[in-house]
Amino acid sequence: MSVLADSRYSRVLTSTVRAVVPFLIALAIGAVVLLATGHNPLSFYQLLIREAFGGMDRIAATLSAATPLLFTGLATAIAFRAGVFNVGVEGGFVFGGLISATVAAHLGGPLAIPAAMLAGMAAGIAVSALPGWLRARWNVDEVVVTLMFNFVVAGLAGWLVTSFLQAKGVANSATPLIARPAWLPDLLPPYALTSGVLIGLILVAGYAVWIKHSVFGYELRQTGLNPRFAAAQGIRVARVVIVSMLVSGAIAGLGGAAHALGVVHRFVDGFSPGYGFTGIAVALLGRNSAGGVVLGAVLFGALASAGTTAQLFSNIPLDIVDVLSGTVMIFAVVRLWRQR
Repeated sequence: MSVLADSRYSRVLTSTVRAVVPFLIALAIGAVVLLATGHNPLSFYQLLIREAFGGMDRIAATLSAATPLLFTGLATAIAFRAGVFNVGVEGGFVFGGLISATVAAHLGGPLAIPAAMLAGMAAGIAVSALPGWLRARWNVDEVVVTLMFNFVVAGLAGWLVTSFLQAKGVANSATPLIARPAWLPDLLPPYALTSGVLIGLILVAGYAVWIKHSVFGYELRQTGLNPRFAAAQGIRVARVVIVSMLVSGAIAGLGGAAHALGVVHRFVDGFSPGYGFTGIAVALLGRNSAGGVVLGAVLFGALASAGTTAQLFSNIPLDIVDVLSGTVMIFAVVRLWRQR
């Protein structure tokens, strides 16, 4: 038992170190950039920490910014575990947000929230179904297909809004405002933190149990590690690929629904500032593990929330925060590329 416990502790420690190292490298590179521009790195990093975690309001803002990343990071991690490099989570998130916002705005009543969330999941599945089938049936490169689907979905969403779903009296591209009874409940009023974060955490916890203690979780892991060996074991690799893509799309669509019902309360142009693409970095940084997804989502959420308010107390441009985020992404991807 002690050997097993030590082995498990060693794996957890190794995963944590691998997730933290890209962040430390990013801090070092950011420090060089700050020094080169005449700023004090230590003071700026202290300011970021204070603005991310220095009080209940700042913690709520960080968790609010991390909420969509929990969904997109988890959706990406599930596909990655099956060996499918799905970069179309952004499209599922956007389309799920559009469909759920439309359903909630027109349905109303106590069933609006669950109906809108189910509709968002269905929209995410619709986005991921064809790329998953093409990969499983014809071995079509899923990177190209899912990447192009993001542009297809963005164009389709814009056309649907401007042609059929445009709110009256609104100049920009936007759907009607969702009635307040259909909003996700707030966790810490008046702070902008909704129950969407609880939904995301429950999904991550369920993923942790499912991936390690279910038959399909085992099949998914084996397929991702070595599809030929998985097929030799009798695992239906094509089925695993398709199901992993459908589950990934459903979670992405649910994330869009949670964002529409809890934060935006409608679908607008620019609904997602790239949550799906940041979710790729979250999954890579967390090595597709449940704990890693939470850690990565909080990290990028902290950078997003603190970076905006830090400008109020310093003359350091927001671009420095983008440098930090981009560097973390680069070194997370480099690590995965070496493994592949």
